[in-house]
Amino acid sequence: METSSHGIVLCLIFIACLYTYIQFIHPDGFKPSFMFQNDQIISNKSTINKTSHEDVLETALSKAATDNKTLIIAVVNKAYVEGDNQKQMLDLFLEGFWVGEGTRGLINHLLLVAVDQESFERCKFLRLQCFKLETDGVDFVGEKVYMSEDFINMMWRRTLFLGEVLKRGYSFIFTDTDVLWLRNPFHRLSNDQSIDFQISTDNFNGNPRSQANPINTGFYMVRSNNKTISLFEAWYARKDQSQGMKEQDVLQKMLSKDGVFEELNVTVRFLDTLCFSGFCQDSKDFRAVASVHANCCRTISAKVVDLMAVIRDWKRFRSSISESSSSSDQMASWKWSKHTACIHSWL
Repeated sequence: METSSHGIVLCLIFIACLYTYIQFIHPDGFKPSFMFQNDQIISNKSTINKTSHEDVLETALSKAATDNKTLIIAVVNKAYVEGDNQKQMLDLFLEGFWVGEGTRGLINHLLLVAVDQESFERCKFLRLQCFKLETDGVDFVGEKVYMSEDFINMMWRRTLFLGEVLKRGYSFIFTDTDVLWLRNPFHRLSNDQSIDFQISTDNFNGNPRSQANPINTGFYMVRSNNKTISLFEAWYARKDQSQGMKEQDVLQKMLSKDGVFEELNVTVRFLDTLCFSGFCQDSKDFRAVASVHANCCRTISAKVVDLMAVIRDWKRFRSSISESSSSSDQMASWKWSKHTACIHSWL
């Protein structure tokens, strides 16, 4: 009996010593081996989180870019991926690539830049190329109604980001997500290396060199070079001196009044609405159109309604040209549906 008691005492002493030792080497408490492995995972995640913003951006750009470092960039927020509409703006934007002519493969070169977590998660769910843009605590989540303060701030943040892309040597087409790509626009953009900037217009005046063309920054192509990098730097530098003006108006002033483009020797081509159409000025020829922009429209809900009508018009047109009975005159007579919802959005 004494032997048994003696053994118990020794056992208790051993346990007490072991506990003291563990407390000494693990002051925060003992954890099983699988928890320690999890700590390693967390540590790795922390290292990943410390990866510079620049490295993450470079990875995203390189994945989306072509061999000559050209890509397509669009910016989205929660309002473009969620809402009460029967179809969301992002879904409609992607549908354009699906129903367009020679546009499906372009999705591989599209980088979606999300300005909030919801839109970033939606982008990843769709298995697209995605980048989360840090907005320094500014709320870009909800719908930013045209010319509201939040709308203007979001446009300027976009401009700053796109200037960073140029500095990394990437050329790009920037497109709003309310632009439907119905044909490959690269086939209708100039390959002339001397042209630095090709930009859409609200109303084309017939002259691709005329600075009197009213520009629209919802669709443009820019080549990365020292001239365009300097242009974007000068453009963003005017932000604080341009209260109440959206970045598009500032760029228009730099172009047509202040002589900044001439000073920097930036060559511009203004895009014909025959090919790069919009609600401000419809293309008169379905056979030539490459894109349709829901410009001259105030709200997302109105844009969605009228862009869905554009999709229907496009599908009917495509169906008609597949029929051998369709003549050239019949195809030329096709017209877009009236943009009723967008007209009413201003009332």
